[in-house]
Amino acid sequence: MDAVCFECGDTIESETLEALAEAFLDHGRANHEWPWPDQAIKNYAEATQRLTGGSERLDSIGEIEVHRVTEKRIDDWRYFFDHDAFVGSPEWAGCYCLEPHVRVPGEPPADDAPFWKENRDAMAKRLAEGLALGYLAYVDNKAVGWVNASLRRDYTLYRDVDPDGPDPEAVIGISCFIVAPPYRQHGVAEALLNHVIEDSGSRGVDWIEAYPFNEPGEGHKNFRGSRSMYENRGFEEVEVRDREAVLRRPAT
Repeated sequence: MDAVCFECGDTIESETLEALAEAFLDHGRANHEWPWPDQAIKNYAEATQRLTGGSERLDSIGEIEVHRVTEKRIDDWRYFFDHDAFVGSPEWAGCYCLEPHVRVPGEPPADDAPFWKENRDAMAKRLAEGLALGYLAYVDNKAVGWVNASLRRDYTLYRDVDPDGPDPEAVIGISCFIVAPPYRQHGVAEALLNHVIEDSGSRGVDWIEAYPFNEPGEGHKNFRGSRSMYENRGFEEVEVRDREAVLRRPAT
């Protein structure tokens, strides 16, 4: 197996995935001044091998169905993140949407990064135990998109975003959207958001919040969702922070 260096274009080859990760790290440290932790670099190398899904946007797609990720759908969630979600962007593939649950605002980044399998297992455990909740979008029985719509109480990143506002247990916080490349710009994120709103009444909450970036990136880099998408569905601004705005609307 082999991986191409994203900076110089050299091809690094090894017989096993673990050896490839080590060789990729050795190449980077010997030839480049990369600022990233060792494990983040090894995660990147391994992601180049497991991201096997399509990369070209489809001209049209079938009907979109959205389902809550219960225990029986965790395998679908795992496969989506392992193979499809970050095709073309392996540098993002180690997160598994765990970041908003564990990142503490204001704390400096850790000296090293977790092994991607540790993030995957930690997030799968949260989903199974009800400490995270999200939805998968399916097309032709294939998972093609995800939204993290956990309770705000379950995010370290957003738990205290509005100390004088609603109880964090009564608020759904929409933290991340991810759509596989072939299915982007086909309304998948909108379908996921619509379902979060429609399903909110069954979850015993009063409010739904979103945290769009003040300066959104393009494509998958706009993973918090676009402000206009929220405003078109009745979300109103509560606060503007350094990096993002806080938008809120009543649950259904």
